Amino acid sequence: MEPFTVEEVRVVACLIEKAATVPDLYPLTLNALRSACNQASGREPVVGYDELTVQRALDGLKARGLARFVYASRGARSTKFRHIVDEALGLDPAALAVLCVLALRGPQTAGEVRARSERQHPFASVEAVEATLRSLAGRPEPLVVVLTRQPGHGQPRWAQLLAGPPDAGALAAAEAGATTPGPGRPADRVTQLEAEVTGLAARLARLESALGIDQEPDAPA
Repeated sequence: MEPFTVEEVRVVACLIEKAATVPDLYPLTLNALRSACNQASGREPVVGYDELTVQRALDGLKARGLARFVYASRGARSTKFRHIVDEALGLDPAALAVLCVLALRGPQTAGEVRARSERQHPFASVEAVEATLRSLAGRPEPLVVVLTRQPGHGQPRWAQLLAGPPDAGALAAAEAGATTPGPGRPADRVTQLEAEVTGLAARLARLESALGIDQEPDAPA
């Protein structure tokens, strides 16, 4: 299979995600799909595609037989778009969810995949996720690959292969960026949460002072 462009990966993964999580709004209009691609939550990396970029990716996916255009009928306002990845590649809902999460969030452990795929397909256990990952990796044309375990990671991570083999150098650089604090950035999530809690405590103290609320109860007489 010819490797996808990164834009095609993002677009098809968003179509898979939205088909499972917001079926009442699916298929998606071009504008809705662009918004899905550019949303800040649940995406790695965050992008800023324009409609032309999304349309080109859709054209490429259609040429591959992985997307269909639902043309506007009388009374409808615009063309909509849907994926047919499950039909084209013979994927069940579990495999589709796993592939989608890896495409949207980058390399992850089986446990992370399970937690992040809950809305698309609830897995009974991490072992069930691992079985699906092994199935995807064992296809004649593998769709995922297990990565060499990196220092600091207790469990191996998996990556999607839709866009071709992962760039080891880019993965290493991303790991270094995620663990090395930059100017003004907390060293890790725990530090960030501690800072947020401290800030909230200070705001609460100022509010109590402004309202004349004692910080501590009076001692009993």
